[in-house]
Amino acid sequence: MKIPLMKVGIMTCLTFGLFNGQALAESGVTKVCSAFGEIQPEKNPSQKQINCLLTNAAMVAEIPPEVVKAVATQENGDWRQFNDAGQPIKSGDGGIGLMQLTNKSGYDQKKLESDIVYNIEAGVEVLSGMYSRRDLPKIKGAGRKVIENWYFPVMAYNGTKPVNSPLYQENGKRNANAYQEEVFSELENQSFLNGTKLAIYPFKTSDFQYDRESTENITFKKLEYTLTDQTHDSVYWFKAGDKVVTTSSANIRKEISTTAGAVSVPLNTSLIITGKFDYHESKGNKFVWYPVQTEDKKIKGYVSSAYISNRLSIVVPIKDTNKPVISGAASKSIPFNSTFNPKTDVKAKDDKDGDLTSAIRVDGKVDTKKVGTNNLTYTVADKAGNVAKATRKITVYDQVKPVIFGAGNKTIKLNSSFNPKTNVSAKDNADGNLTSKIKVTGTVNTKKKGTYTLKYTVTDQSGNAVTVTRKVTIDGTKPVISGAKSKTISYNSTFNPKSGVSAKDNLDGNLTSKIKVTGTVNTKRKGSYTLTYTVTDKSKNKAEVKRKITVK
Repeated sequence: MKIPLMKVGIMTCLTFGLFNGQALAESGVTKVCSAFGEIQPEKNPSQKQINCLLTNAAMVAEIPPEVVKAVATQENGDWRQFNDAGQPIKSGDGGIGLMQLTNKSGYDQKKLESDIVYNIEAGVEVLSGMYSRRDLPKIKGAGRKVIENWYFPVMAYNGTKPVNSPLYQENGKRNANAYQEEVFSELENQSFLNGTKLAIYPFKTSDFQYDRESTENITFKKLEYTLTDQTHDSVYWFKAGDKVVTTSSANIRKEISTTAGAVSVPLNTSLIITGKFDYHESKGNKFVWYPVQTEDKKIKGYVSSAYISNRLSIVVPIKDTNKPVISGAASKSIPFNSTFNPKTDVKAKDDKDGDLTSAIRVDGKVDTKKVGTNNLTYTVADKAGNVAKATRKITVYDQVKPVIFGAGNKTIKLNSSFNPKTNVSAKDNADGNLTSKIKVTGTVNTKKKGTYTLKYTVTDQSGNAVTVTRKVTIDGTKPVISGAKSKTISYNSTFNPKSGVSAKDNLDGNLTSKIKVTGTVNTKRKGSYTLTYTVTDKSKNKAEVKRKITVK
């Protein structure tokens, strides 16, 4: 903190009169937070206890604790009064302790260094005094519990110097490096977890008069602002029985922890506060936890204060009647058995609340394993209660043809029995077994040799048809006789005309035993002899081979 207390301390005490001198050390803040342990000299209290001290000091002064904790973070990010050696933390410009007060007069120097409670309450007193200044702007119709109404008091806590001007005078752009802008950015980050944006003042460069080369204070030409954005009350004054709503999807935890088991509830869920808020030990958690339950009492637990609100009305009541806009929910067709996520590429945007995609609720289901049309309804509501709905048709289609099995070409015996559907089946990706739906065109005359054509056709419920052509041949293939080649044998030798001769058929297999031999060979008489080998299969296909045997 750059501003010396000699300039503001006395004025603050006279103007607001919360604490002064000995009264600081005797405040009830220490007692309220005693449950977290006794404060030890030259040692920093636990994070829980410091959180409690900052929170309760702010509430006693009727300052939003979110503001005080953000100032403390900006001044001393680790929320420490003492360094590791037990010495009070001091900055190069003379800032002392947790709240980095620059003491000149009006406060006990030693207590600012040694007493963290005194240091916190002194900082709170200074900040409260800044709110009471009549030369600083305010928001029309807003009170002390409205966070945005502390923009200029926070600025004054550091100093109303040109370096902290809300706008750059030369181009009218926002000065993100101004002290109060950095504090409010910390506030959004730590108290709202970046899920809520504070209302923006409609500044103009003509609102501020100063010489940027000078160290003189800014003169504020406009002392009252009308904000059209949503302002935000502090969430620290809720009590048991109060109704709040979630400002985004939120987790209702079983216990005070960001990792505890939880039930998720959507944006704008109504909750009932059931008790006092509590703190968490983590350094990263600057917010508090409220015990809550849903209105139907089905869900109970703890919710972070970062995710709840009391639905503040806008300072100037401009009714928001614009519904959010849902995009990407056009009707579409998808393939059977495909993967479908109803929220993919579907978004929701509101002119006030921004991106509401995470708050979209989808009613209805799509079964991609069933051909047909499915209806989905997308619903989303903004913080003003405007509800947008979109109806979407998802048609699951099937363009995959069935598959016919077992209808390959084949050859059968003459006069045999033949059923064209035997061992033939059909299966569809969507309809399953379609064997009974197979239609066969064409006939086979098993009493007449030749080749016959059959056509098998089946159609699924989506109209996808498949046709398979099959050729059935009535056996007209003769057996084959092997080993009956002409040969020369010796005079008076032994000769068996069937030795080494065999017959095989394409359907009947081995027909060797069926071979008939006509003709004889006299091995005791030289000369040439002719033998005729014949064999017939079951389809009456006859094979004949003539063989010459020469006796020498």
